[in-house]
This record gives sequence, structure tokens and C-alpha cells, in this order.
Amino acid sequence: MTLSVESIIEEIWLDQQLPRQALSHLSLPQGRSILASSFHVGEAAQSSIAVAALAAAEIWHIRTGARQDVTVARLDAEYECTGYFTIDGRTPDAWAKISGLYACKDGHVRIHANFDRHRDGVLKLLGLSEGPETEKAEVEAALLAWNADAFETEAASNGLVVSKVRSFAEWDASASAREIAALPLFSISKISDAPVKPLEAMGEDRRPLHGIKIVDLTRILAGPVCGRTLACYGADVMLVNSPTLPNIEHIIDTSRGKFSSLIDLETRQGKAGLRQLLNDSDIFIQGYRPGGLSNLSFSPEELARDLPGLIYVSLSAYSHQGDWANRRGFDSLVQTAMGFNHSEAEAAGSGRPKAMPVQILDYASGFFMAFAAQVALLKRAEEGGSWHVQVSLAQSAYWLRSLGRTTFPENINDAKIEEALQSYASGFGDLRALPHAAKFSRSKSECTQASVPPGTHLPVWPS
Repeated sequence: MTLSVESIIEEIWLDQQLPRQALSHLSLPQGRSILASSFHVGEAAQSSIAVAALAAAEIWHIRTGARQDVTVARLDAEYECTGYFTIDGRTPDAWAKISGLYACKDGHVRIHANFDRHRDGVLKLLGLSEGPETEKAEVEAALLAWNADAFETEAASNGLVVSKVRSFAEWDASASAREIAALPLFSISKISDAPVKPLEAMGEDRRPLHGIKIVDLTRILAGPVCGRTLACYGADVMLVNSPTLPNIEHIIDTSRGKFSSLIDLETRQGKAGLRQLLNDSDIFIQGYRPGGLSNLSFSPEELARDLPGLIYVSLSAYSHQGDWANRRGFDSLVQTAMGFNHSEAEAAGSGRPKAMPVQILDYASGFFMAFAAQVALLKRAEEGGSWHVQVSLAQSAYWLRSLGRTTFPENINDAKIEEALQSYASGFGDLRALPHAAKFSRSKSECTQASVPPGTHLPVWPS
């Protein structure tokens, strides 16, 4: 039976008690996929973008009294989830030299070493020279002396980012799997009372989230994609980076539409600066591990008490509960640990574990964060309250798995992604990137604020 994108969207939409009428204003052009996978990656891309955009259209309807149509084409959705861009004609490398898949004595592990401290931690654990000079071949040789499970466990205890390749059966047998599997796709919880804050009326020439202020304290992909998506829908988004932490080059692309400031939360001045920003904000997006901001006095409960009505959006790798809740993780590592790479290899007839064609857990999670944050805005407008949204890569992974499987394709669309690139204002150089896949019939769905380096703006909302 053919998987219906419409039915996927309808289930997510109606589960939040959103009006069925809105679904009739959604158009979903199909087409052959450009992504080779045995999982429904294209459907996941299209449906996660569609619910986020449809929520924006519903907010626009409430604020203007009018309806508009939303179109999300399959090809455009898949393009966006590739994260492809060029800067000054160059395509940045997605992976550092020693990031990737490695054979061990009894299986495989995947290493994420895009940050120097993670790279050097792995090299130290392997007894190799720290720094960029160590070659991948040296890592390959050293790992042949390790059991995969032992290396994953030792790496995790050292705060490193490594996953053992598991089958679905191996993952499902673990206690962590059972705890995460019991969770919904995401949660939107009222955590305290606060006055109703109606969505302000506006003219039809405005974008849906005009006047909504969002603080984006995230890095890598899922969280930044959420912030960029909400910026496309008209929100003012302030990206907050630490002056002491590195970024990957994808910040050039994911910073589109955002102001960008630096705040050091290890200092009293930095904490006060973030508090001031949040005092005038509607939504706070953060990607620390569960409980990570509590030690800095920015827990959901503290902010709900001090800033009633704030919508607090939390992103994690392996959810907020279970033995793996505090484990570091990125999309590629979650795919590996939870069985996707093993199953994809079997479907493709590959002798080595095989990653999915895009970081779909990151992108789908980012769009679900954007959707859920907007649902919380609607709930705040109807019943008041402070709200906590919780999304994780692992929960998105279970959702993707629930969509079923398909035959690994022998032929895929030969469309040229470079032809879909558009030019965007950027403080990094000549940026060519992919537009947001959702299109509105009456309002714009593109970022207007230029992508700029961290610290370009002061950590205050422009007047």
C-alpha cells in the first residue's frame, strides 16, 4: 500500500486538536524522489515541513481573518533537507577528517569529530597523537583492537560522541529503547499558569509570525533549522552563540533570517544579558542536554516562574528520560545507534553499514520544533499559560520508523540541485542556498535578515 503524506500530516495535525478545515488549504505536489533510501525519507521531509507551514498559515488566519493556501512540493522538501549550500563558490565539507564509520574487532562504530575537543578526545582514547595531523588510517588501525560496545561505552564516559552500529533488534532489546519508544512524537505541556496573550491582529501584507520574538540558543542543525524556519514565517530571531564554543560551517546557511549575538553564560553579565533578551521574548529554543541549563538558572520551571507566558522549546538527542538522556548525540550517531544504518545496508545490499541519504532526523526534528512552538503560541492565545515543548532526534527516529519501509530504489531523480540554489544576503560571503520548501499563496516564506557571523549584533532586540 502506498504511503499517504496527507494521512501522515492529518494525524499530526488533528492530534493537536487543530481545525480540520485548515488541511483543505494544503497542496502536496509529488514526484520521484532524489533520495535513495529504504525509509520514507522524502515523505518525512515533506510532511514535517508541511505541518510547520500549515501552523503558520493558521496563525496568519487568526491574525488577519483570511485564509491562504500552503504548497510543499516533494522535490523542494527533499532539496531543503540536503542542507546544500555554497559560499564564494565553495561547497563546505560536511565532515571532519576522522569523522565517519570504522570497523572494530566485532562490529562497527561511527565517530563524530567535527569539533576539535571531540576529535582530540577520541585520539587520546585510542592512544594517538591529538590534533589535525593524525590520519584516518591511524584511527582505523587503532580501532581494530577494540570491541565496538566497549569503545562506545568508554567514549560516552569521556563525553565523546561515538555510536556502535546496532540492528533494530539489538536496539529494541535495550532498556533505553523501551523508555524512548513509549514517548509521543513530541510533547507540548502547560507547566504553569499565565494570562492569556492573544495573537495581535495585523494586515494581510504581514507574514504569519510578525512581531513574535524568539531566542535561539542552539547549534548544529535541528535547533538552527527550527529558528530559521520561524524566521521565514516572519519572527524576529536572535541567535545566541557562546564566545568560547566553535561552530560548524553550516551556521552560514542556518543563520539566514536571524540576528546574531554572543553571550557567555558562564559569566554573571552573560546570564543577565540572556535574561533581558528573554524578558521581551515569546519563545526560547535551546539544545542543551536535559537539565543542562538548570545549573545556569535557565530551567523551564524557573523561567515560567519569572517570565510567565514564555514558550520554552527543548531539543535533545535521546529524549529527556532513560539511561541515554544525558548522552551526547547528533543525527548521524542516533541513526547508527538505533539501527537505521544496519537496516539501510541490508536493504541496499551493502556489506558495510549505510547512512540515510540526508540528516533527516535533524531536519524533521527542526520542523517539528517549529510546528510545536507555533501550536504553543495558539494555546497561549486561547488559554494562557507557560508552555514546554520537548523534541528529540530519537523520538523523530521512531516516527520515521513507524512510516514503514520501501524497496531500496535502483533509480532516482537526476534533477540538479545547483539549479535550485538562490542567492542570499550574507556577511560570510557570496551565499547560494536552498529556499524554504513551503510556499504561501498570500504571504512570503523567505528570510529577510542577512546571514551574519556570530557577534554581529548586540544581544538586545532592535527597536
